[in-house]
Order: sequence, then structure tokens, then C-alpha cells
Amino acid sequence: MFTSRRLIIAASAIALLAGCASPNPYSNQGQGQGSSGMSKTATYGGLGALAGAVAGAAIDHNNRGKGALIGAAVAGLGAAGYGYYADKQEAALRASMANTGVEVQRQGDNITLVMPGNITFATSSANIAPSFYQPLNSLANSLKQLNGQQQIQIVGYTDSTGNLAFNQQLSQQRAQSVATYLTSQGVSGQYLSVIGKGPADPIASNATPDGRAQNRRVQITLAPIPGMNYQQQGQVQQYP
Repeated sequence: MFTSRRLIIAASAIALLAGCASPNPYSNQGQGQGSSGMSKTATYGGLGALAGAVAGAAIDHNNRGKGALIGAAVAGLGAAGYGYYADKQEAALRASMANTGVEVQRQGDNITLVMPGNITFATSSANIAPSFYQPLNSLANSLKQLNGQQQIQIVGYTDSTGNLAFNQQLSQQRAQSVATYLTSQGVSGQYLSVIGKGPADPIASNATPDGRAQNRRVQITLAPIPGMNYQQQGQVQQYP
């Protein structure tokens, strides 16, 4: 019993170390961190390892301490895999999207890029504006680092001006234009989805020209694929 308890305590220590073993290389830039300064990778890795320790101890009834150690090691590494990639991707996107008008948002594992109408499409058009190519090229380069191993959801929006059916169709066409361009640049379409939502979910008032321009946007959300082993993928993927 005493040995088992010592091993479980050791497993808890591994849980903490697993979270801290992947330092955030962007910690000095304020990217991908909470108020404590710990990277999301460290948080995910530590929590994953702790959960793995509990699960491992429960599974190995004959040797709970050993099970806890194994669970902590495996779960900690797996949880840190995508978190570490997302930390780097977020920082790279923030740098490449600076001064382009594109807003980069992070919530948990998901990264969302909000691309407003003043740089994306002209009014009533689904043709990509010249000012939109630079952000799209930067995004394509980012997506190709983990090609086909990340969910990509592209959502098109319009303002509330004009016919609802037309706006719905236009928003779908705009999202499809973005998807077509990204795949033409080598981005995998395997986990890419496209949807148009017309004037739904406005983020600003449609009563002003500036507000309508914000609502005429494209939002691209990047998320992990459930069940994907990102720790294994991370051993072969490189990110600038």
C-alpha cells in the first residue's frame, strides 16, 4: 500500500512535469498564454497527464501505482501535442495578419480568423478583392504545415441590406471562393467545410456603413480532428 501511494504521488509529479516540459516559445510575446504566463500547451499537457494518472490507476487494479505512471506519461504527451502546435500556429498567424485588418481569436483549441468585408469582397460580389490575397496566402502557408490533419470551417456572412435569399446565396459563394483559393494553394480539402449564413450572427450594427462592412465577413475556424494523434504527428511536422 505504501509503495502504491508513493508511485501515485510520483505519477502526479509526472503530470505536472508533462505540462511544463513543453515551454511556450512565444511566452515573451504574450501569445497563447493565460494570466499566469503558462502556455496552453503546458496547461493541456499537465491536465491530460493528471487525468491519465487517475485513469491508469483505475485500469491496472493489480498495480495502481504502475498504472498511474503509464497513464500520466501517455495522456500528458498526447494532450500537449495539438496544444503546442496550436500555440505556434496562433503566434505565427498573429504575426502574419498584423496590419491586415484580420482579427485572430483563440478559444481553447480553436483558432478563428475574422476577415471583414472592407478587405475581402466588394459589395454584392463573391470575387476575392486584391487586398484579400495577402492574408489568404499567409493562411494557406500556415494550413499546409499540418495539411489534412486539422479541421477548417469557412463561414461566409453578409450584412442585412437587400434580399435575404440573395444574401444567403452570396455568403455561400464567398465562403466557397475562399475555400477554392486555399485548395488551389495546396491546402487539403479533406477536413474543410463551407457554409453561408447570410446576415445571421451580426457582430456590429447594420445601421452604419462601418458596421455593415464588419458584418460582411468571412470567418475561418481551425480546430483539431477528434481522435487524431497529434503527438505522433508533431514528431514529423515542422513549423516556421
